[in-house]
Amino acid sequence: MLELIDQMPLSYAVLAALTLGLAPFFPEPHIWEKIKMIRAGTLKRPIDIFDFLLHAAPFVLLAVKLVRL
Repeated sequence: MLELIDQMPLSYAVLAALTLGLAPFFPEPHIWEKIKMIRAGTLKRPIDIFDFLLHAAPFVLLAVKLVRL
């Protein structure tokens, strides 16, 4: 799996984080809403947790890619 990440261009990881990670952009990025829910202790429904994981995945991918450089 790490070999696949190594072969992927950095621009793809950045693009994924900026588009998929932050979508929808208005009224606020979805990941930001979920982070606020975590801080408030209201992120409890399974659909919200799953949604958070999906929106956080591109940022995790970008972080792994940057560390592997």
